[in-house]
Amino acid sequence: MDNQDWVILHTLFAEKNITKTADKLRISQPALTYRLQQLEQEFEIKIVHRGRRGVAFTPQGEHLVKYADEMLLQLRKTKEYLQNMDTKVQGTLRLGVSSIFARYKLPTILKNFHSQYPDVDFNVTTGWSEEVINHVYQQKVHIGIIRGDYNFPFQRKLLLEENMCIVSQKQIDINDLPNLPRIYYNTDTSLKKLIDNWWHERYSHPPLITMEVDKMETCKEMVLNGLGYAILPNILLNENEDLFIAKCTTLDGVPLIRRTWMVLREEDLEISIIKSFVNFLEKWT
Repeated sequence: MDNQDWVILHTLFAEKNITKTADKLRISQPALTYRLQQLEQEFEIKIVHRGRRGVAFTPQGEHLVKYADEMLLQLRKTKEYLQNMDTKVQGTLRLGVSSIFARYKLPTILKNFHSQYPDVDFNVTTGWSEEVINHVYQQKVHIGIIRGDYNFPFQRKLLLEENMCIVSQKQIDINDLPNLPRIYYNTDTSLKKLIDNWWHERYSHPPLITMEVDKMETCKEMVLNGLGYAILPNILLNENEDLFIAKCTTLDGVPLIRRTWMVLREEDLEISIIKSFVNFLEKWT
């Protein structure tokens, strides 16, 4: 069993389909099937059952996939360590990034970093902050950039603090928010909790939600068209837009803050490409 077998098992477990796996790995289906049969003979087990809808892994097959994933991870880490033993910063930097930060901040950051370190490539995965934390935990990424305050066993560095704001097309009375149409958007649990706690401190009545959308950007467009107000992080707001914006504050006048963090495993700082990017972000802040 070698690294090609590890890749085959990893990919087949993700795709659950012989044809898709063969296409993705650019090998023929007979060659893929033959290699699976060889592995089954080597370990004297049944790895998968084939059906009309694809393949299903046996318990023994799933255990072998877990081993393959561990070996692929160790191989990748060994290659990265060897590539970074000298002083030259090179290789592939794997990032897991909150979708909002990825859209509004990351492109410029990567462009400027790449101008300093042209031998660095990027592998970027975006998603909810909870997903990014899991990617760091599973060592799928070197560095995670998350929004919100979470408990996790990793080193973290503060990148950004921004105000949460009440946003409307026209000026509104903040004390009258429970009676005004609010546009609600789907977001991560950290931001939901932050806004809900602030609301319950300020108001005795629930918000009058007249519209629910999937993304912050969609919500903002609805606000721009005068369909209601929203509570949005400052990262989405542009000074050139003609909007009424009021910072959310507690009853004591303390601003409601949304934080963005960089999270990583401390031992990964031994790798020069990771250390260089961490230092770059610390200067960016």
